Amino acid sequence: MTEDSKSSLLDELDREILRLLQTNGRTSNADLARQTNLSPPAIHARIKRLEQQGYIRQYAALLDWEAAGYDMMCLISVSMQVHQPDAVQNFREAIQRMPEVLECYHVTGEYDYLLKVAIRNRTDLERFLMDELTPIAGIARIHTSLVLNAVKSTTELPLA
Repeated sequence: MTEDSKSSLLDELDREILRLLQTNGRTSNADLARQTNLSPPAIHARIKRLEQQGYIRQYAALLDWEAAGYDMMCLISVSMQVHQPDAVQNFREAIQRMPEVLECYHVTGEYDYLLKVAIRNRTDLERFLMDELTPIAGIARIHTSLVLNAVKSTTELPLA
């Protein structure tokens, strides 16, 4: 089943429930029921189905990175020297072990990977780059950009 056909299985009530949960994942079933004109058991059944079908992957608290002591958010672009399976797998496994890396995307264009990295300060950035990232075998280039300001940051998908 393609993603397009999967999303077409959602009815308007499912999409509304998902929109509401994206805005506030702690919304109770009773509140969701009031907002959608369904009964709490019907809401519960729909949410369980949406979880089982993989629409809802997990629930999480979104932290303010500065309040949590991370003064720097960085976007780091990485180019690989070679794209052989062993080198790529080694890189991916190393990235998985790094708690500072919040997100890692395999991308097209000038670089191969784009990392979103939470860093406490300038010294922590140097340690991360020199002791964690640079030693990974197979990396050709690293380009680091510091986030000055988040113009838009959301986890909400635009459900049609």
